[in-house]
Amino acid sequence: MAFVVNKLRETAGDRPGDVFELADDAGTARAEVWPEWGFNCLTWQVRQPDGAWADLLYHAPDWAANPVPTRSGHPVLFPFPGRMRDGRFTAGGETYQLPLTDSTKTHAIHGFTPRSPWPALGTAQGSQSAAVTGLFDLWDAVPGGADLWPSHGRLGLTYTLRVDRLRVDARVENLGPDPLPFGLGYHPYFRLPGVTDPDVSRYVLQANVGRVWEVDADNLPTGATRDVPAELDFRQPRPLGGTALDNVLTGVPTEPGADGLRELAVLSHPDAPGRLRILADPAFRELVLFTPPHRQAVAVEPYTCSADAANLAARGVDSGWRTVPPGGSWTAAVEYRWESGERNV
Repeated sequence: MAFVVNKLRETAGDRPGDVFELADDAGTARAEVWPEWGFNCLTWQVRQPDGAWADLLYHAPDWAANPVPTRSGHPVLFPFPGRMRDGRFTAGGETYQLPLTDSTKTHAIHGFTPRSPWPALGTAQGSQSAAVTGLFDLWDAVPGGADLWPSHGRLGLTYTLRVDRLRVDARVENLGPDPLPFGLGYHPYFRLPGVTDPDVSRYVLQANVGRVWEVDADNLPTGATRDVPAELDFRQPRPLGGTALDNVLTGVPTEPGADGLRELAVLSHPDAPGRLRILADPAFRELVLFTPPHRQAVAVEPYTCSADAANLAARGVDSGWRTVPPGGSWTAAVEYRWESGERNV
């Protein structure tokens, strides 16, 4: 077996751009990464026994006409995931005002990366995997970026496809003279092979998190956490049912395995010929669970920090907000593993 990287040309919305297809020559697994649209891994598929491709990532049917940055595939959220209250935070004695990008135009949301084109730096292919690497420059990629963020940061991201998994390796570097504050999150929308249900009600979720961030009327954290209530407690696997999820949870009890990753969640279904495991470096200490209104997928989102983490940290709350010193760097990985086998019962 060998893996290959193919460069395609696609158009979404009003922008053409290169798309990198990662695939094995046996035709059992493939993924598509769209650098022009936030370096989003829009598609991850495995071959079914009947020869058809099955999606593990959901993307909107109208993506080509309306590529909404954070509603399909695997959006990358940097230098902060979730909402930031009033789009404002303070660092180094300076106050920064960000564009108000949430649906209410009241807060900033999900950083700059999902709305920005990224350059693809390179690809790799071999007998076991194929990969593509992209780079987001915080000051250069965003108009007025030097006025929006305290230091010159850079995020390098590599997607690596194997037969049974998709891995995401991140590296944050501080190129500036001042400390670089940041948070990183991913917003994957999952669906499972073999499932033809009209919604995700029969999807079975196990989420290894024991606490939830309390929120106010704007769905922003107050700074307090509490034990997960019964309706959000998925520590034992159970169907989603009609639960509407939009919560930031924390308190991962599991220790890292030999590969340095902890299991955050498992997604399965009685009709799926396998299960999906979500694993991450311990730096990803928060887990967002979200069911979009269409309920065609479920988002299980590893975050390194809470929403509004910068402002919580300024109040002395342990929100997961991180800082890289000048000249320093930070690395962490997330891995999504498709473990095929007998149907789940």
